[in-house]
Amino acid sequence: MRKLYCPKKRILATVGENIRLARLRRKLSAEQLSEGAGIGRMLPYKIEKGSPVVSIGNYLQVLFVLGLEKDLEQIAGADPLGRKLQDDGLKSSMRAPRIKKQNSKDYL
Repeated sequence: MRKLYCPKKRILATVGENIRLARLRRKLSAEQLSEGAGIGRMLPYKIEKGSPVVSIGNYLQVLFVLGLEKDLEQIAGADPLGRKLQDDGLKSSMRAPRIKKQNSKDYL
């Protein structure tokens, strides 16, 4: 497994802590959360600790149980850099040039 740099670890830890606090405000145990989300019993603990091995689908299941699924829709919504690039004339419909395949005859 690749190591995460400090900012990435910090972001996952912050998200996990926010989810933990939301769970506690609703007076739910981690077991109740896992049952409601249909995930394993240890996954809420991993999410709350900011483990990088938890899939985004599991985060969505947990957020749905907490009534916070709309928060996930806000990810990359503002995108100031992308909007600036778009305003500067970068077309999103442009594709990278196609790489020409070599014929099998070229290998002989």
